[in-house]
Parts: sequence; C-alpha cells; structure tokens
Amino acid sequence: MTTPEPPLGGQQHPQPPYQPAAPTQPYAPAGTLPPQQPGQPGQPLPKKAAGLAIAALVVGIAAFLTGLVPVLGAIIGIAAVVLGILALRKQQSKGMSIAGIALGGVAVISSIVVTAGLGAAVSSLPDAAPVAAVSETAAPSEPAAEESSAAAAPAEEEPAVEAAPEAPAVPADYATALIKAEMYSETVYMSKAGLYDQLTSEYGEKYSAEAAQYAVDTLQADYNANALAKAKTYRDTMAMSPEAIRDQLTSEYGEQFTPEEAEYAIANLNS
Repeated sequence: MTTPEPPLGGQQHPQPPYQPAAPTQPYAPAGTLPPQQPGQPGQPLPKKAAGLAIAALVVGIAAFLTGLVPVLGAIIGIAAVVLGILALRKQQSKGMSIAGIALGGVAVISSIVVTAGLGAAVSSLPDAAPVAAVSETAAPSEPAAEESSAAAAPAEEEPAVEAAPEAPAVPADYATALIKAEMYSETVYMSKAGLYDQLTSEYGEKYSAEAAQYAVDTLQADYNANALAKAKTYRDTMAMSPEAIRDQLTSEYGEQFTPEEAEYAIANLNS
C-alpha cells in the first residue's frame, strides 16, 4: 500500500473541530405574533385600581339623594368632592371622579340653601308671648259693709287741671342754624357777631336773618373763652403781639369780639 504524498510545501493543516449549528426559531403559525413583554409597544398596560373613583361616585350619588337634608347633605357632598379629587390625583377613572365631584358639589349647595332657608323661616316667626294669668277681679280685703258704705258715699269731684299751653314748634331752619352756631363756637371759637355773619353770609351758611338771630340768641356759649382761645391761636401760630391780637379780636373785619371779651383774652393770655 502506498501512503499519500503530502501536499506541496511539506506542511499539513489540521481540520477545525466540529461545531453544532445554532438552534433555529420555532416556526410561528401565520397570523400570530411572538409574545411581548409588558410595556412594549403594542402590549396593553395593566388596568389601574379605581377604588377611590368608584367610592367618589357612590358617595356622590348618596349626597345627591340627601342634598335636601340640612347639614347632612353638605357633609356627604364634601366627602364625595374630597374622594373625587383624590381619585383624580391618583389618575384613576376620570369620568367617575368628575361625576362624584359634580354630584357632591350639587348636594353641598342644595343643603346649604335649604339650611339657610329654614334658618330664615325660623327667625321670622314671632316670639311667643308669655301667657300670664291675670285676675281681673281682686279679692275684697275689707268687709262688705265698709265697701257698700264707701260705694254709697258720693264721690268727690277732682278739680279740673288746665292743660299747659304747648310751646310753639321751632322751625326746622331755626334748629339747624342753632346746630351750626354751636359747631362754629366749639370748633372755630367765633364771637357772637362773627357767628351771625357766618350764618347769614351768601358765602357761608345762607340762613335767614331771623334764623341766625334765633341761633345766636339761644346758643349758650362762653364768648370770653372763645376770645381767649382765638388769642392763643394768633400768638402761637402767627407770633402776634398782645396789642395786635387785641386789634384782631375787636376788628369788624376780624373776629368781632366785644372790647370786654378782648380785654379778658389779653389779661389771661399767659395763664
């Protein structure tokens, strides 16, 4: 037997070891898709829990049915609104959550309106007057004989009392003129003549001469004190001398106080 001759070059190359072929995918029947992992495109997401949304809807229906009950309907309605808001925040069923909120809100409004109406109706009822048993006849405290003798005696006639004549009513403009005069005397410290001019002036109060005269004659004012207050005002705000203050107080274009009132003011200026 002859041995095979080595190839040219005198070198032999060893054959590579045997490797098994990679397994093939099993054949999928036509019209079917390979299984997909949850969350992959085309795979439906698992349904979320809708407990709060269902509770909001149920409580909302109960609130709607009891909405006309004072206070109770409002409490149940508020609970339905709170459950609906919590369900929306947890991204549960939007339709049931909104329905529960709407029904609860209607129940709250209805209950508040009914409660307010009942309160108004109760407050409008007249207060029940206390019933008091009043005896119209008093038990006789004296013997019947004395009572009969007193009834037989002629009643003494009471002297007629003449009604005092009613004071004439003060006209409205006279009364308001007096109020104005009192205000000017207490706040601006005006003299009697100054008050009269202010009340009758066309640039002042425009009262009639009669109303102004009634006001200054009726007013109980301390014109010496008014003159002193005016004198201190001129001294403190305008730094006037006593003689200048005297002239200002008695001037017909100034305060129109009497010389006696001005003298009182100057004498007590430093008091």
